[in-house]
Amino acid sequence: MNVEGKIAVVTGAGQGIGRTIALALAERGADIVIADVNGDLATEAAHQVEALGRSAHAKQVNVARLPECEDLMKTVIERFGKIDILVNNAGITRDTVLLRMKEEQWDDVISVNLKGTFNCTKTAIRYMFRQKSGRIINISSVTGSMGNAGQSNYSASKAGVMGFTKAVAREYAEYGITVNAVAPGFIETAMTDAIPQKERDMLIAQIPAKRLGTPHDVAFMVCFLASKYAEYITGQVIHINGGLYM
Repeated sequence: MNVEGKIAVVTGAGQGIGRTIALALAERGADIVIADVNGDLATEAAHQVEALGRSAHAKQVNVARLPECEDLMKTVIERFGKIDILVNNAGITRDTVLLRMKEEQWDDVISVNLKGTFNCTKTAIRYMFRQKSGRIINISSVTGSMGNAGQSNYSASKAGVMGFTKAVAREYAEYGITVNAVAPGFIETAMTDAIPQKERDMLIAQIPAKRLGTPHDVAFMVCFLASKYAEYITGQVIHINGGLYM
């Protein structure tokens, strides 16, 4: 899964799964642009990439805003000269049942998770089109396929990412650009760590593998899709959930 010499942009890479993805790509030879709405976390992650011997650049970006995404990609080109890999990982949750959900809770999640994926892909793919090469990996979720109570906004956004992935893959496959999605199940993060033990045990009982996934489970698949070994894979949604959704 060597990506030596590649330039990767990872959104939402200041922490959690996004940071693990950025570090995994760096360990395999890529230089990384860390994009995150939290500039301090982005800088911290960039220092970790540099500690691995790779070049890194931190950029504070709200992916829900198209001009900021355009500025991000322009900065990448000015600094590195190309964009080989884009990982659309940035995402938020605003969980509550539908009858209690406020309009802004719906809009915020759709704006970051779905529109943010559109904004970054649209701005990066123009450079990939000129190169006639590129790898776009969108982070969706198992909830986009099976739904989840209290997450109608999140589930809708992640289902939208799946459809978006397939449509863009069809549009650009002939130009050497692959577009795929990774759909994690329940992953060990700060969010799942906060779940009370009783609920956590009930959650794990639903998973045939009898454990939560790790950020590395997701990152390794991203690295594979970014590598030369996945050059004939496009328009796919790869589920990583321990068998929760089959």
